[in-house]
Amino acid sequence: MTTGAGSVQPPTSLADPFDHGNLEDPGPLHESLRAAGPVVHLSRYDTYALARYEQVHAALTDWQRFQSAAGVGLSNFRYEEPWRPPSLLLEADPPRHDAPRRVLSAIVGPRSLHRLRAKWAADAAGLVDRVLGTGDVVDVVPALAEAFPLRVFPGAVGIPADGRENLLPYGDHLFNAFGPPNDLVAAGAGRIAGLSAWVNGQCARDRLAPDGFGAAVWAAADRGDLTHEQAPLVVRSLLSAGVDTTVHGLSAVLYAFATHPDQWERLREQPSLARVAFDEAVRWESPVQTFFRTATTDVRVGGTVIPDGAKILMFLGAANRDPRRWTAPDRFDLSRDPSGHVGFGMGIHQCVGQHIARLEAESLLTALARRVSRIEPAGPVARHHNNTLRAWHSIPVRLHRK
Repeated sequence: MTTGAGSVQPPTSLADPFDHGNLEDPGPLHESLRAAGPVVHLSRYDTYALARYEQVHAALTDWQRFQSAAGVGLSNFRYEEPWRPPSLLLEADPPRHDAPRRVLSAIVGPRSLHRLRAKWAADAAGLVDRVLGTGDVVDVVPALAEAFPLRVFPGAVGIPADGRENLLPYGDHLFNAFGPPNDLVAAGAGRIAGLSAWVNGQCARDRLAPDGFGAAVWAAADRGDLTHEQAPLVVRSLLSAGVDTTVHGLSAVLYAFATHPDQWERLREQPSLARVAFDEAVRWESPVQTFFRTATTDVRVGGTVIPDGAKILMFLGAANRDPRRWTAPDRFDLSRDPSGHVGFGMGIHQCVGQHIARLEAESLLTALARRVSRIEPAGPVARHHNNTLRAWHSIPVRLHRK
């Protein structure tokens, strides 16, 4: 391992962040990495880990030295061929990143989402009423956290209702593929060609409704704001990253309220806290746990020189519970200001769809707060393991109606 002149040798860890034990409960690994130092060498993958908030935040905002264009997964695009065309938002840096980001930021920004607020609120109210009609005990992962985004978000993009169930397994494989080629990647390999073909097909102009986000991307290409070759890739970015992350963010906030009844009572008393609650859940659970960067030069971090071309694994989940940055970080607390969390990234690659996710959460939580007096656990929960996501399979709860 090259460390460079005057460099401090970082501590080494034999841990595998992607083994099932760490995916089930990453907390002990995160604590050990934060305690070890600002940089830790992960010998299993010959990569450098950043787990403290200060270093993760700095790397996320320094795109010049910590590039995304070589891939935000373990694979290094300098030397390896990507399994699909790289994302123009997530896996590109300026200047290639600029036009797609500018176009999509305008299309899905807060002002543009205003027209969806009333419709999504009505959709959320209808869904909650139907779920409450099925009985008191509900698995909120499929019934709410999956059902609501799959109903409203693809419709806003403009894709037909038929086939939307493909989005979750496609996204699951996409986020698994950012990690090593382990059993989780192998499990999705047999279906990914068909799923990719379906997703790519939805990005074509003639498949998209004329009043959705996707059509607006194509209209931007007609104006010359980006190329017609870029347009379907930008639409694909919406479909790739806009469902799974929101699903698991909603699962996290529902689990948080089931296990923190005092915070649910606080939300019921003050429904305007719905967006704060969602951001606090994203900090607390970090649906996106990790992303990689690649050093573009020898870069010094905490006394260690990370060599040019090295992969850097940023532990967003560890940074979001770093006691150096957060008071009582393991507690879900609506009195906290969660702004500054890195659950949506930071800097120029910060999640462009975060306002969509917040509106979905606000719609669903507001509808629940009006109809449900208490959410309590009703059985063991089950995680869904993914190389990148802090994901859920099942969260059974008892919903007490008002």
